[in-house]
Amino acid sequence: MGSEIEAMVIKSKSESAEVAEVTEPSSRLGLDRLTQLIIGAAIEVHRQLGPGLMESVYEDCLCYELTQLALSFQRQAHLPISYKGIKLASGFKMDLLVEDAIVLELKTVDQILPVHCAQLLTYLKLSGKKVGLLLNFNEPVLKKGLKRLVNHFEDPTKAPVTSAPSARQPDEGSHGRSANPLKTPGLGASAVK
Repeated sequence: MGSEIEAMVIKSKSESAEVAEVTEPSSRLGLDRLTQLIIGAAIEVHRQLGPGLMESVYEDCLCYELTQLALSFQRQAHLPISYKGIKLASGFKMDLLVEDAIVLELKTVDQILPVHCAQLLTYLKLSGKKVGLLLNFNEPVLKKGLKRLVNHFEDPTKAPVTSAPSARQPDEGSHGRSANPLKTPGLGASAVK
C-alpha cells in the first residue's frame, strides 16, 4: 500500500474541524476499498485499546491510523443546515469525514439503537455523501458494533409524499382539482389524508 500512495500528510486546523490533507488524493480508491481500509484501521484501534474508553480517545487513535494510511479526513466536520434557502447558524458536526466521501459516526454505547442509524442517515442525506460507517467501540468484538449505511438517493421520477402545503409543487396531485384540498369548496381539514 505504501508504494501505491506516496503522499505527504499535512496537518492543519480550520475553524471547526481538524483536517489532515493528503497532497495526492487517493481518489482512485473505490468506496468499497476505502471502507475496507477504514474498517481495518478501526479494528486495529479496537484491538489495541479494547472497549470501555471515551469516544474521543477512539477518535484520536483512529485519526492516527488514517494518517498512517495516508487518507485525508476532517474531524468534527461542520454540516450546515439549510431551510428554504436560508443557511441556519445551527448545524451538525460529523465525527469524521474520510476522503471527502465516507462519513464516520463513532459511538461508545451499550448497543447501537435505531436513533444512531437515523443520525448517520441524516448526516449522509444532508452532506450528499453515499456511504457512512457507524462504529460502536464499546463491544467486545468491533465487528458486532459495526454498521455500514448507504444513502439511497431519491428517484427523481417519484414525487415525494408530503402533507405540508408549502412543500408541494403548484400542480402536484391536482388531477383537475385544486392542489390544496383545504381550499377546495366543500372540503374541510378531514379530507386531507
